[in-house]
Amino acid sequence: MAAPGMAIGLLGGSFDPAHAGHLHLTHEALKRFGLDRVWWLISPGNPLKADGPAPLALRMAAALAVVGGDPRVVVSDLEAQLGTRRTADTLRHLIPLFPGVRFVWLMGADNLAQFHRWHDWRGIFGMVPVGVLARPGQRLAAQCAPAARTYAHARLSAGDAGRLARATPPAWCYLDMPMLDISSSMIRAGGGWHAKG
Repeated sequence: MAAPGMAIGLLGGSFDPAHAGHLHLTHEALKRFGLDRVWWLISPGNPLKADGPAPLALRMAAALAVVGGDPRVVVSDLEAQLGTRRTADTLRHLIPLFPGVRFVWLMGADNLAQFHRWHDWRGIFGMVPVGVLARPGQRLAAQCAPAARTYAHARLSAGDAGRLARATPPAWCYLDMPMLDISSSMIRAGGGWHAKG
């Protein structure tokens, strides 16, 4: 799945369920951060969410259907295999398994807004570059977030997004982009979605 020198984005989450918004974010990350692949890390469970997700096998199957055979997108239950649930722990196990691979942690701007609540969030910034992609309604909150302020000195401009994977951590880049106004929670609640600019 990976060879030395490759740039691979890691998009973690419960994917409960996976949807077109995840795929749109993935395609933007591939293009704008110059990544070779993006791995969807389907989590066994999110430590920040009180309610457990649907069974992992169902979420994996739904994610594979959304990806539709795109060879650049890998749907993985790696966290279940490693026995990790927190991003920092996953990265500490994953990075030594793939020497020479340049990993980039990917997230929506909504996650950056509360990233300081994640376990060892500073450790995450110290292990891999971080690519942040704007989602509707989260732009201002994300850019004023504690993590954004703490690592303001390590922020690359949008024009330098293509060199993020080669940057030495801490390094991060925030990209505004047209997004699909859709979320897994909206789908679970039966809500609709529409294109957002």
